[in-house]
Amino acid sequence: MSEAWVTLATTDGYAQGALVLAHSLKASGTSKKLHCMVTNYVSPRLRAELEAQFDEVTFVDVLDSNDQENLALINRPDLGVTFTKLHCWRLTQYTKCVFLDADTMVLQNADELFERPEFSAAADIGWPDCFNSGVFVYVPSLETYRRLLAFAISHGSFDGGDQGLLNEFFSGWRDLPAIHRLPFIYNMTAGVFYSYAAAYRRFGASTKIVHFIGAEKPWHGSAATHQSEHLEKWKQIHQSNVAAHVSSRHNDCKF
Repeated sequence: MSEAWVTLATTDGYAQGALVLAHSLKASGTSKKLHCMVTNYVSPRLRAELEAQFDEVTFVDVLDSNDQENLALINRPDLGVTFTKLHCWRLTQYTKCVFLDADTMVLQNADELFERPEFSAAADIGWPDCFNSGVFVYVPSLETYRRLLAFAISHGSFDGGDQGLLNEFFSGWRDLPAIHRLPFIYNMTAGVFYSYAAAYRRFGASTKIVHFIGAEKPWHGSAATHQSEHLEKWKQIHQSNVAAHVSSRHNDCKF
């Protein structure tokens, strides 16, 4: 069995993010598999390109009538996207995975993350007692998936998304041994705190994974809160490796 980087493309915009992520992972020299989950909101052309760049692409649908476990969520539309991300625990062909949101980009090889135990993540910049769910180490398990599903149905999410749900499910994360707490360089998000700029000047070169959090994404052409060199790197990868394979009808990028 193998280990894999896993991401999720829910729309054509996020599919382009996933493609940039795949190219950045390959450029880093990773030895791990690349797996992308996609929904039916991703156009056929982009899905085909995802299949060309990832080792494996699987289709996930929150309202799959053939999956009895999914049916319980039909009356909880607020959990739709959250549930879709939970599918990553069903990828039991892998012994361990690192989930990366499709709005992340790898700057340096980070294969050492697979040495971390489940559940490992970096603190959220907005509330450090919680983790940010854009990058996390986990072990696929149908039992964990079922427990997460039951928890989602009974508790919901305090922020309406997967981060709130996962933080409550893995509520003991803050008090786990230090090995479960990923350094900020593995999930670097932009910050407006007075200490951020100085810390970035000192430690920024060590960044391995950058995360473009917030409503404005690189494929929108305006994500000014993020480091300009990271945005330029994302655009460079997109222009060189993604744009040519995406028709103008499906190209959400505005730059």
